[in-house]
Amino acid sequence: MSAIALLLLCFCTTVVSGDDSTESVVTAAPGDVALLPCYNVGNVTPTVTSWKKDEISIISGGASSPSNTSGSPSSSPGSRLEVLPDGSLSIAAVERGDGAVYLCASTLPGNNTFHARVVLQVVSGPANVSLVIDPVQKYPTVLPNGTYTIIKGSSVYFMCSAFSYPSQELTLAFTGLTNGSRSLVNNTGQPLLEYRTENIQPSAQGIYSCIAQNNVSHQETNKSAEVLVYYASDRHPECMWTQDSSFVLFHCSWFGVYPAPMLNWTEVPSGRILASEVADRLAVKINGSLLSEGQTLRCTAEHLALHKGEDRSCTFTLKTPYPHGKPLATAVEGTSITLVCSETTSTPPAVTTWRRGLKQEVIMNNSKYTVTAEGPSFQLTIVNITKEDEGVYFCHSENPLGAKELEVYLTVKSSSAYTGAVIGLFIAVLIVGSAIVIAKTVYSSRHKICLGKIIFIILELGDVLSLVESDEEQIYQATVPRLPPVSNGCQTTLVEIHRIPSTDHEDAEMDNANSKQQDTTETTEEPEDLVIFE
Repeated sequence: MSAIALLLLCFCTTVVSGDDSTESVVTAAPGDVALLPCYNVGNVTPTVTSWKKDEISIISGGASSPSNTSGSPSSSPGSRLEVLPDGSLSIAAVERGDGAVYLCASTLPGNNTFHARVVLQVVSGPANVSLVIDPVQKYPTVLPNGTYTIIKGSSVYFMCSAFSYPSQELTLAFTGLTNGSRSLVNNTGQPLLEYRTENIQPSAQGIYSCIAQNNVSHQETNKSAEVLVYYASDRHPECMWTQDSSFVLFHCSWFGVYPAPMLNWTEVPSGRILASEVADRLAVKINGSLLSEGQTLRCTAEHLALHKGEDRSCTFTLKTPYPHGKPLATAVEGTSITLVCSETTSTPPAVTTWRRGLKQEVIMNNSKYTVTAEGPSFQLTIVNITKEDEGVYFCHSENPLGAKELEVYLTVKSSSAYTGAVIGLFIAVLIVGSAIVIAKTVYSSRHKICLGKIIFIILELGDVLSLVESDEEQIYQATVPRLPPVSNGCQTTLVEIHRIPSTDHEDAEMDNANSKQQDTTETTEEPEDLVIFE
């Protein structure tokens, strides 16, 4: 206790006021021994010293005090107060009520009096500093080293508490991994501080501290805890492969997670584990001879941020390649052509190349050939085609399970063959057109046709047509006019027209008509005959 009292004296502040008085502050905790100095300016020992508390005398004594003739401190029976030979006041087992302003008067040799004013502050704490972090989640949150693990997006409750007398200030501070410390919230005079954050993010990962400071003694104490924010990607791991000689290397990677996940390569459906490791990336090397069509390999990821039942995985179901396209192609000399091949079934993805000839020489990009790929489609463009380009081409796709080819045969035709075809097409069109014109002309003149020396003449109904072939035109000159010569060179044919005799009934009617018209000149009206020559 004496050692504690001496330590507390180190915190005393002494102010000299004039030549015969001092003021000082002494801080002590409950239960400690407080030592209040009086005359400490020179080396002279006071003869008598008296002490007052809040202007009330509480004790006196000193070197010349009757009770102190033996050299021991003077004190009242059963009291915790003692006046030491140098005039100092000792208070044992300090209580909170001991805090007050104490006045002393020391009588020095020569009847000089020295006055001193001492302020005793009874303080305690900060004590019982506590920091509680309570994530609202169902999983274990505290590691063996005391670190809290919190899932991204959780709500987190922080509680900071401490005890200080007579008052304190509480502060919840955060120190990030990439930035400095900052205060989140604080209060004064309260024993408890609460703070809540919603939807915590990885940026909130760091050190959280509950800092308590006594407002009187300015003593400070803190309690800290580290918080790690775990998170997992919404995406599934990525499965890839590379081939090294006769071995196939299957890669599995899952980035955007913290901390690193547990990755496992397994064979389905047997469940046999091929490889397992806590890492962002995991590779397994398998001999190509051990792989087969339809075999399934799966990479699964395990992580604390995944809820129960959530699955993150990628799968390979091995399939041989099967390139497809048109097996025949035709081109004209001097033009260009593009051969197309597609491969979409291979797993792992196949390496596809274009090859030529029975030796299957790999075709590379140059001035003659252009090889391009757009997703699963692979094109081979051949420019300025000649007869030498005619032949077989192969679209070759290969993966660890094997190789398959699409055979495309290219036929090259000369440009002259196409010229003859165009001319033949023109002649055929000309013939068909001429036939159509002739048929249309004949159809429009179907009422007159010249066959040899015969001319068909269409007459009115009721006339009889007699065709007489004769060279003696003079007999009929008086009845039928001379016919004009025919333009096609055929000889003229004479036409003799006879009236059809009428019936008896018709003759009787005519006789009656003639008897009534005796004075009328009988006229005979000859029908007009239409003669058409061609």
